Amino acid sequence: MPRSTIDDRHLPRRAFSGPTPAVVALVAGVMVGISLDALGEWFPSSLPAYTDWALDYPSPSWLLWWVLGDTTEATLYKSAPGGLLMIAGAAFAHYGSPRRRGFPLACATDLWPWVAISAGLALLASNLAWGWTLTSSGLWQPTFAPFVSVPPAVVVMYGRGWAVAATGAALGVLLVTPLSLLMVNEVSTPLDLSPIAGSVTGMCLGGALAFTLCRHLPWLASPAAGPRVPPPETSAAGTEETDTVRPRAQQSTWVVRRVLADFTEAHFYGNEWAGAGLLLGTIAAFAVNPAAVSYGSGLFPELLAAQLLAGACGVVLWRRRWARYGMYPTFVPIVSVTPATVLTYGGSPASILAGAALGAAIAPPLADAAARRLPAHIQPMVAYTATMAVCTVSIVPILGLLPGFRTV
Repeated sequence: MPRSTIDDRHLPRRAFSGPTPAVVALVAGVMVGISLDALGEWFPSSLPAYTDWALDYPSPSWLLWWVLGDTTEATLYKSAPGGLLMIAGAAFAHYGSPRRRGFPLACATDLWPWVAISAGLALLASNLAWGWTLTSSGLWQPTFAPFVSVPPAVVVMYGRGWAVAATGAALGVLLVTPLSLLMVNEVSTPLDLSPIAGSVTGMCLGGALAFTLCRHLPWLASPAAGPRVPPPETSAAGTEETDTVRPRAQQSTWVVRRVLADFTEAHFYGNEWAGAGLLLGTIAAFAVNPAAVSYGSGLFPELLAAQLLAGACGVVLWRRRWARYGMYPTFVPIVSVTPATVLTYGGSPASILAGAALGAAIAPPLADAAARRLPAHIQPMVAYTATMAVCTVSIVPILGLLPGFRTV
């Protein structure tokens, strides 16, 4: 993930005027949740329910549906329409007018097409190689794990080209998926922990192994010689300096855009067009059939409200770090402890507020501190997923000891 060192003297001295974006996001999330619940009763169920296409997974058409749903697993949506619009939004941002692209994709490396290719190859291969675990167990399995971990991270570290993309995809399928399967089925499930913890632990361990191996692969250039992540003010994506750093980090419009972008930061997209596509596609799918998204749990409105609140609180709380470094991992709670809390405690108001507030306050600085201590040859994704695991296995069970939190 990109980092830059910016002299604090150049930062604007007028602080952001109050927590308005967080309040607006909270109100908007609640209103969206109420609206989605109402819309779910009005529209016909023309989209299949999650339980239907999960059971028919082995057939080619349902395999495609599952793979597209896997592209949104990091946000706990499991929405094929959301995945399609997310990718479409990223493509629009990459190929569109330089002044309309929004936040630069793929850690500001201009490598989004290769990120998409490597992650897509890994996702398809992961399902072909490990889909039998789903059909044999009849339970959810983390076939999505490579899509948001090693393959895109290898491209960001080592650059463009088929050799890099194929290497990242192969390492993801051979390391990340089996380790995630092992952690979910042999650790998370027996210990009654959120499967999110098992998935991200597998990504972390697989990433550490993969980047250690990459140092010894002769066809991969040294990361120091390859395309490094440029500071935001010289980003290859062509956006203005003010689009990502100093002045706009104090503006409410920047906060809203950054929250949207954080919904796809785990995918190595990190762009508001991609984030808007993800949310719009998932909202539309839920409106047509509430059982088609979020594993048929019916908790998508609660998930969305908590994630919007976590994103807004995180960006506003850590906006100075964003302005100073050009990047700060405020996305971490959105794809880990916040949705895990909501799903564990049935989407209660207490779970929404606690998951969002604690995640936004604790996860980003912990993730940043861990990333700064990694060796240079390991991509920060490893630190971020480690933080997701630590926060999920600590915060979620502790909340269960408090009044108002009842496990479902």
